Amino acid sequence: MTYEAMTLAGLARHLSRQADEKIQWKHVWEFLEEYRWEPVEKRAALLLEEPSPTGDQRWDVLLGALAEHLASEVDCSPPEWTRSRVLATPWFPSSLPSKRMEALVWAPAAFRKHGVYLSSHDLEAA
Repeated sequence: MTYEAMTLAGLARHLSRQADEKIQWKHVWEFLEEYRWEPVEKRAALLLEEPSPTGDQRWDVLLGALAEHLASEVDCSPPEWTRSRVLATPWFPSSLPSKRMEALVWAPAAFRKHGVYLSSHDLEAA
């Protein structure tokens, strides 16, 4: 048995099986941790396969925003499947007013484009 880093498609499977939002976020942070430990030349492959629907459009769009954001960090084009994942109404994952303001200021461009307002500080802290 050998170790394989989680893909975004694998993350989607974890998110769809879990109803507890706190645990869903733990899966996102785990994906980011594994992604960062992968050699740079292998990272883009973790984003390519289109994730299956999670049952919640917000999470589906977050996965698209995350793929686009991470692809840009390794100087790659975003996967084609990310283009259609956009929210009509912006989503602020945090209900805390201070976190919402932080997200308005610090959300990466890919997240804004998709309608997800999550601070880059939250992504780095993962």
